Amino acid sequence: MSLITEREKEEALTLRQVASTLCKRIDIGTAILPKPLFSEWDTTHDGQTKEIHNACVSVTSTASENLDSSTFTTYSKIVSSEFNSVVIEHHLKWAPLCQTLPGPIDEDTPSTRLGRYDFAHCDAMVDWALKHGMKVKGHVLCWHVTTPTFVEHLSSDQIRQELKRHIYTTVGHFRGRIQCWDVVNESLAPDGTLANNIFLRKLGPTYIEECFRWAHEADPSAFLIYNDNKVEGMNGPNKEKADGFYSILKDLVQNGVPIHGAGMQAHFNAGGTGNRQRVPTPRQVKNQIQRIGKLGLKVNISEMDVRISQLSGVDEEIKTLAQTQIYHDIIAAALTEQAFDGVWLWGFSDRHTWVKNFYYDDSPLIFDQDYNRKPAYYALRNAIATLSIGGRVGGNVNLDDDDDEEEPWGSQWMPKQHDDIMTCDPTLSMDANHVSGDCRPDW
Repeated sequence: MSLITEREKEEALTLRQVASTLCKRIDIGTAILPKPLFSEWDTTHDGQTKEIHNACVSVTSTASENLDSSTFTTYSKIVSSEFNSVVIEHHLKWAPLCQTLPGPIDEDTPSTRLGRYDFAHCDAMVDWALKHGMKVKGHVLCWHVTTPTFVEHLSSDQIRQELKRHIYTTVGHFRGRIQCWDVVNESLAPDGTLANNIFLRKLGPTYIEECFRWAHEADPSAFLIYNDNKVEGMNGPNKEKADGFYSILKDLVQNGVPIHGAGMQAHFNAGGTGNRQRVPTPRQVKNQIQRIGKLGLKVNISEMDVRISQLSGVDEEIKTLAQTQIYHDIIAAALTEQAFDGVWLWGFSDRHTWVKNFYYDDSPLIFDQDYNRKPAYYALRNAIATLSIGGRVGGNVNLDDDDDEEEPWGSQWMPKQHDDIMTCDPTLSMDANHVSGDCRPDW
């Protein structure tokens, strides 16, 4: 019988196991999808089975009637062993719940009637997570991008009534099962002002405060979070938006709004340049968490992934270096702050990443297409371990000075920078006049 070395034992540890050894509770979460969670194999007409290669968002009405929380797929085994928390990636948003992905409701007749909900997919995922001892985060109650299209035609009074009913219905349904909620998502424009979305136009700026109060009324025990993107670094790229993020949180706290946490998405593009797309330094992330923490709020990295395909003119080794350094250094830096309470990935395998559907082919996550651990996995695990007994807080990441002339952070892979307003979406205008109030997604 061969002996297992200590190093091999260490390499076999999962993220969840490492997290259990830390000096405090930290959420190690991932976004999940129902199809790969419950249905890894499909049966063909001749009785043979084949793997579902692109299982991503939807589950057919027939399959959804047979969702079985006891099923073990490769995907589900990794989720339950590696993570102590999950967030439902898509199906808990307003439009998917009652218009575009209505579960067993006949998919040929999508709902256009407000108040018609189908929680089949979400119930199955939540029950599965709770069965495996996992914390569940709800995402998201108010986000203009995934609001049913027919809401646009309602009056201000009708929208307020329906938004309140939606929050009451959704939070109330999961009361006691979902412990925390992203209440409002991406209400800021790139310049830190409020985005000119349907809720601002019809309800005014108080809609954010109202959403939090309604969520608290629906479940007084729930932990409530404001979530946004490109707000991760203080005095770095996207400074205006990061400042706007801090300001909106400060105002909510000062107004006595029941808010408990802040989510910083961290959809990073290693090849990004300019003020809109560059990756912030670990020190900038640490400082942003620190000042939000002083408001009395907890802070989490809420949707992390690290795109690398836009690093042009470099080999795969450099791309891997960039991805591993970002995962490790950003999380190691965040863990130095008492207010930081967790990191959530927006999926864990390159097999199921939103990036391929929205932007381009990429490999932004910590497991590859075949569910193998990537170098980024070990980088993240090592960062988490910095908070374990005997670990080195900060993981030897330079958190004192971003102006190291000999080797600035990211210098081995970060593209030459410029100050132009850049966006990963070529349809968005480069004109600064279009930045203020812009409500279009820009991840």
